Amino acid sequence: MMARSYYGPMKKASVSALKNQISRYLDFVKHGETVLVLDRNIPVAELKPISGKTSKGKLVALERKGIIRRGSSSIPAKFFKEKLGGKGARVLAALLDERNEGR
Repeated sequence: MMARSYYGPMKKASVSALKNQISRYLDFVKHGETVLVLDRNIPVAELKPISGKTSKGKLVALERKGIIRRGSSSIPAKFFKEKLGGKGARVLAALLDERNEGR
């Protein structure tokens, strides 16, 4: 079950489900998610990752869901200095022309 929080979707677990599947819910938390604990459909607690340790966990969770694919190496410094060329440059030029014309 999912609920919305200030920080996006959140897993929900009843006390009995949490008791029976604690490892599963802790795995969600280890990967950057928050679990809302419900006692008779009333929120009583949140299981959250310890702050400062969530950024890598969130990336892992997004990668697991197929939302992102992490790169295998770093971006070369020359990447940021080169100008666009080829098809990409024509698309960018067309978008900039369109913006300048106010369309």
